Amino acid sequence: MSDNNFEQFNFEASLLDGLTSMGFKNPTPIQELAIPVVNDKHDLIACAQTGTGKTAAFLLPIMNQIIKANNEGQDDNIHTLIIAPTRELALQIDQQIDALGYFTGVSSAPVYGGTDAHEFERQKQALTTGANIIIATPGKLLAHMRFGYVKCKNLKALILDEADRMMDMG
Repeated sequence: MSDNNFEQFNFEASLLDGLTSMGFKNPTPIQELAIPVVNDKHDLIACAQTGTGKTAAFLLPIMNQIIKANNEGQDDNIHTLIIAPTRELALQIDQQIDALGYFTGVSSAPVYGGTDAHEFERQKQALTTGANIIIATPGKLLAHMRFGYVKCKNLKALILDEADRMMDMG
C-alpha cells in the first residue's frame, strides 16, 4: 500500500495514478468532507476558500463513478453536466479533468461562448455524440439547447460551480 491517502476513498487505480502523477498525496479538508458524500451520490452544497481543492472534491468522485460505469460497459451520453459562470472557469475545470483523468479514459468538453463556427460544431458534436462530462457556461448551453439536440436524459450528476456568482450575474 502506498502513502497516497486518497486510497481511503476506494478510487479506481487509474484515477489514483493520475493523483500520484500530479503529486497529490493527501486530501484537503473540503475533499475529506465532500468526497464521501458525492461517492454516495448525495446532494451537496460546499463552500471553501479559493485554492482549497473544491474542484477536485467534486471531480474525483464523479470521475470515479464514470470509470466504474465505463468498466461495466455502461456508456452514458452525458454523465455529468457542470455549469460554470465564465469561459475561464469552464476551461480551468476541463484542464483539471484532463490532468486528473490522464490515465482514465474519462472524456470532457467545455461549452462556452465567444467562439467561431468550427468551435460551435465541436461543441455540438460533444453534446450530441457525448462526452462523459460537459462543462458549460449558462448562455452557451441554453443556445445549444434551443436547437433541440442536447439530450440530458441519462444525466447522473449536475454541478453548479460558483452558483452564488451565477445568481449575482442573473
